[in-house]
Amino acid sequence: MANNAGHFEALDACHLDIAQHIQALGTLAQHIEDHGIDDHARHEAHSIEAFFSSTSRQHHAQEERDVFPALLASGDAALATAVRTLQQDHGWIEENWIEVGPRLRAIASGNGWTDPAEFQSYVDVFTALMRDHIALEERLIYPQAKALWAQALSQSRKH
Repeated sequence: MANNAGHFEALDACHLDIAQHIQALGTLAQHIEDHGIDDHARHEAHSIEAFFSSTSRQHHAQEERDVFPALLASGDAALATAVRTLQQDHGWIEENWIEVGPRLRAIASGNGWTDPAEFQSYVDVFTALMRDHIALEERLIYPQAKALWAQALSQSRKH
């Protein structure tokens, strides 16, 4: 589990960034349907692809490393089930990214092979996965992880 509150602040801030990039991705898909691939679409595609290929992936790796292990070891079966669901989500998100990422790279380079309706469909699935995933983390996992961290901190100060 994260060993200080700064980890949670960074994770929370990343969720805000992810939400903004999810919104931008949806807006981009609509823009491409309405206007095709233009300079604006190329720029946005590059920015969105770079974020999800780096920052978002690093965020998931940090959760797997710093947040999930303590929750799995907590002895709470329902919590462990939720964590396993989130771990499975990370796999589904990555799998869906395999469809979205190359299309964004193609758009960013001005390559017009991406079908706008198909792209919209992939974007819809990806954004739904991300939104549902973040909602579960923020509603259940992060509060539980923060509580466990605070409890561990309190115990360490007593000794």
